[in-house]
Amino acid sequence: MKKIFIATLGCKVNQFESASITNSFENAGLAAAETMEEADIIVINTCAVTTKASGQSRRLISKAARVNRHGVIAVTGCHAQLAAEEITKTGSLAAERLVIIGNDRKDLLVAHILEGKHQEDMPSDDLRTRSAGISMLPVSRFAGRTRAYLRIQDGCNSFCSYCIVPYTRGQSRSLPADEVLEQAGKYAAAGHHEIVVTGIHVGQYGRDLNQTDDIVAIMERLCTALPEIRFRLSSIEPLEISSPLLSLMKNLDNFMPHLHIPLQSGDSHILARMNRRYTSDQFLAIVQKCRAELPEAAIGIDVLVGFPGESPEHFNNTRELLERIDFSYLHVFPYSKRPGTKAAGFADQVCKKVKAERVEALRFLSEKNRLAFYTEHIGTTRTVLLENERDRSGLLKGFTDNYIPVLIDGADTLKNRIVRVELDFVTGDSVQANLFDKQ
Repeated sequence: MKKIFIATLGCKVNQFESASITNSFENAGLAAAETMEEADIIVINTCAVTTKASGQSRRLISKAARVNRHGVIAVTGCHAQLAAEEITKTGSLAAERLVIIGNDRKDLLVAHILEGKHQEDMPSDDLRTRSAGISMLPVSRFAGRTRAYLRIQDGCNSFCSYCIVPYTRGQSRSLPADEVLEQAGKYAAAGHHEIVVTGIHVGQYGRDLNQTDDIVAIMERLCTALPEIRFRLSSIEPLEISSPLLSLMKNLDNFMPHLHIPLQSGDSHILARMNRRYTSDQFLAIVQKCRAELPEAAIGIDVLVGFPGESPEHFNNTRELLERIDFSYLHVFPYSKRPGTKAAGFADQVCKKVKAERVEALRFLSEKNRLAFYTEHIGTTRTVLLENERDRSGLLKGFTDNYIPVLIDGADTLKNRIVRVELDFVTGDSVQANLFDKQ
């Protein structure tokens, strides 16, 4: 029996696509390999969101070629989309065992490998003008994970000045609503109790389809069709958080009260240079509305510091805005120059040392708010989906509906179960909880 090894870098959409590729190989009778060395087929699903991610992708491809001298090596994902010609020159990787598949053709990857079609489907040079529909990548189960990712959308039309994704993923494309519901049903049948609805620009869902379903309608259809499944929405742009969306999250018990919202900068001048389509005042008003409608919700925020031209005053505007916002946690990243983007050509780049200092300052603020958010919920009861693996201390772990990580002492029979717990005390990055009752 042939064996496969799949390595995945990057986002939730990549992870969803790798799960589909895994399922397709398994359906063809292949088994999983524990290491690259023993695999007959290696699939590397690459990332290129930053220069660092592309570097990681290159090193992983080189490692595969070095440690495995006999197997087929298939490279796909965003780095493959950008650097196909470079990949063909990887040392010790013979052309006859290399397959490179673009992001828009991932649904063909398994068939091409099994049929021996090497180098017959190199990535398109530019996906920006391609209008083909979304690749169909069904998944029967999300192996090894308690919660499953459901990709309902791919691509992006925004062209933020720092972002390479529109060039590597193409135009926004949506999965038809019936297929979204069918995929969710497969996850439910496979025993998943929580589904994370994701995409590259998920708030754009449905706008390219001849259907009435938008992001609000598809979330309502999912939650209504599968009331026993918890649904969580991945990152959504601030201007796409509507009153109907907040009402739905407030009124449906299985739509988790959790919003992850990219801010990137709290200074309106920098936002304009980023080609973000809102001001700092608009962002503040949106988050205040979210908190008023959903006082117990987790609100996460992405921030990109050290963007070209970001002065101390610009950064202070970001920090002061965040200090006015009742958020639960931050994801803070230093700006990374990405060749091929407009911002890479800006002359006023911020030095690495300054970026590191600014990242540290905002991560300190994030830790302060995270601790306050956890502490605020001590003594309350919340539902938790317990995961299949314990933490290092042997305790069961999981996330509450509003995304608080908890640890409890319990039997293995509670794994992959939704239980009610009482939050007891904060311990490190988690909250110790006690089993309240079973759901």
